[in-house]
Amino acid sequence: MLSQRTVDLLTRIFENPVFLSALSSWLVAQVLKSCIMLVRNRPRSAREILLHIFWATGGMPSSHSAVVASLATSAAFVEGPDSTLFFVTLFYAMLTLRDALGVRRSAGAQAKVINQLIRDLSPHFALRSRLVKEVHGHTMPEVFVGTLLGFFIAVAFCTL
Repeated sequence: MLSQRTVDLLTRIFENPVFLSALSSWLVAQVLKSCIMLVRNRPRSAREILLHIFWATGGMPSSHSAVVASLATSAAFVEGPDSTLFFVTLFYAMLTLRDALGVRRSAGAQAKVINQLIRDLSPHFALRSRLVKEVHGHTMPEVFVGTLLGFFIAVAFCTL
């Protein structure tokens, strides 16, 4: 049995527009991304679908972008555009967007080349090496759509 204090806390959390907009932005982006993947790739099993939903990176729209845009936008509405929370979430969003576009994308491209080298050289030199996980970053359109999605979801939660 939950205490009244716990119930009150959970009620405040699930009524908080910052929490609700961030959670909703993530869920909507992941569902959209999964639907697009289902249409494009025609996965063969439920396992493949679940792995994509919970493990795959990259894709349209960027859920990272949606969440951080939602956090910054809802923080501006709830706390004010001159609040410390807004500035923290704004800079967090900028770093995340930059990382999604640059660092993760570059790391994924490097991993792809390394894996190809391993595949090409292993038979000739009897190399035993595991392939590197290819982390896919995002393209500009994926980040842009994710950012718009997060912004509009936050506006909806904060104004409706």
